[in-house]
Amino acid sequence: QVQLVESGGGLVQAGDSLRLSCAASGGTFSTCHMGWFRLRPGKEREFVAAITRSGVSTVYADSMKGRFTITKDNAKNMGYLQMNNLKPEDTAVYYCAAEKDLITSLRNSNLYDYWGQGTQVTVSS
Repeated sequence: QVQLVESGGGLVQAGDSLRLSCAASGGTFSTCHMGWFRLRPGKEREFVAAITRSGVSTVYADSMKGRFTITKDNAKNMGYLQMNNLKPEDTAVYYCAAEKDLITSLRNSNLYDYWGQGTQVTVSS
């Protein structure tokens, strides 16, 4: 069982940056793929970014490419999402998720077994 705790959210202005952190415990984080998802007001949960177990490969939603960077530090059992040039439409609750088994698509939230409680990011215009 892997427990995940996000942190780093807050209230920022458009154009600012934030780094979200995801602390993992209770399992071997190095064996987990990790993803970030978000839930915007009135919207369904959407994929943000994901990274493979080793951290070698990453994938991003199109609207986040070039602005967001996902990383993973297996030695520290930590995952991160660096968010630059934030926009008001990035306002959401951000969740990290982890999955140990080989999954067909890192973009599919239904394939992740472990989830954090979320951290709120609010971007003012």
